[in-house]
Amino acid sequence: MKKLLLITLISVFALSVKAQEKPHLYNPSADAKAEISAAVKQASAQHKNVLLQIGGNWCSWCIKFNNQVTQDSSLNTYMNNNYVVLHVNYSQENTNDALMTSLGYPQRFGFPVFIVLDSKGNRLHTQNSEYLEEGKGYSKDKVLEFFKGWSPAALDPKSYTKTK
Repeated sequence: MKKLLLITLISVFALSVKAQEKPHLYNPSADAKAEISAAVKQASAQHKNVLLQIGGNWCSWCIKFNNQVTQDSSLNTYMNNNYVVLHVNYSQENTNDALMTSLGYPQRFGFPVFIVLDSKGNRLHTQNSEYLEEGKGYSKDKVLEFFKGWSPAALDPKSYTKTK
């Protein structure tokens, strides 16, 4: 009986430790500038834009956003068809100060904050994630509208010229 109790306690402890592990979407030791350069190169080859999700593993709203867009098949498909997505770390370990300066101080909006780059690496838009929220999460419609509004097709002049 003591063995059974001991095994149960060890199992409960192991599960509680696992439940307390934070997600690892963001890498504080990553070379964000190099990763962005690689993402831009990939976006150029694939005719996509780059979506930078800036935040940290400490940020519950960052995790919520990632979970929603990866678990909702229509959001995930649209996002991956139009963007190369990169998680850029902002945390106590690494605030990426030089990068944040070059991007126009997006941290002023809180986290997560999104930057859309074109396939040449030019910053097109900075999105305050607060405008995408609804209740205790994110609005699927608002997120999809954001994705569509900054997609390559939305920014292509051919989308707006009348054909005769």
